[in-house]
Amino acid sequence: MSANLPTLFVSQFSQNIMLLLQQKGSKIRGAVMEGSHVGNQASPVDQVAAVEANKVVTRFAPIVRTDALLDRRWVSPQDYDIAQFIDNFDKLRLIIDPTSSYVQSTVYALGRRIDDEIITAFFGTAKTGTAGTTSTSFPSGQIIAVNQEATPNTGLTVAKLRAGRKLLMKNFVDLDTDPLVCIIAASQHDDLLRETQVVNSSYNVTAAGRPVLSEDGMIRRYLGINFIHCERIVNSNYLDGSGYAQVPLYARSGMYFGVWGDVYTSVDRRVDLSSQPWQVYGKLTCGATRIEEKRVVNIKCVTS
Repeated sequence: MSANLPTLFVSQFSQNIMLLLQQKGSKIRGAVMEGSHVGNQASPVDQVAAVEANKVVTRFAPIVRTDALLDRRWVSPQDYDIAQFIDNFDKLRLIIDPTSSYVQSTVYALGRRIDDEIITAFFGTAKTGTAGTTSTSFPSGQIIAVNQEATPNTGLTVAKLRAGRKLLMKNFVDLDTDPLVCIIAASQHDDLLRETQVVNSSYNVTAAGRPVLSEDGMIRRYLGINFIHCERIVNSNYLDGSGYAQVPLYARSGMYFGVWGDVYTSVDRRVDLSSQPWQVYGKLTCGATRIEEKRVVNIKCVTS
């Protein structure tokens, strides 16, 4: 064997690009109302309060005028963008073209910002009034207490889900036409896995006769509530002042996502820079608001 053989050794490089673990775009967008807008702010809905009919007790009595209370909910846009450079000199040294992966990661990043906007709007201050100058806070009457079951503070339980569902029904949310959604993080999903009523098929099965817990171990629907697992909910607004998680349970009609400019990406050559690198650029302009407080419930939970 020749002593010079090592000079013929070769190095093998990967021909694959893997995006590191991340939430791949928006998970919540499809579970809220949506519309397109232009301008500095927009009103997705004008609100008319309920009125009651007057009982007629006398023939030919004067007509009594009823004035319904009116309000208007507003949503304002927020701009997002992201730019990634691919150096042209570096690109010449690669076996594969990374551009498509950069575009994909850009789309994912902007999609996560959509969820951030919606999540912030669940319990944030909403803008109301004729010109959007009135601030409406989330009411305490729409909160399920962390110790709702008259026991020590707990995480997400069937009892809390039932209490939230009951509250929405008492508020006249039509469950036949208005789907209920609950956004949960891994902590709340694990809480539900401890609930016998959820995981034991002897207690509960779907309409098709299948247990609530799917074969992949995920809980997606229970008590008529659609569950969406989204770790983006674990942000600066996730915990209240007492350190308890704030879990949103809501009717789909209760949340709104407004689009001024949807997710847009482009790949362009930056001839103004050395090596004329490729720029992968993405942008998004959007906003979200709570449509009506009585359509949203805040379930307080201990986190595990």
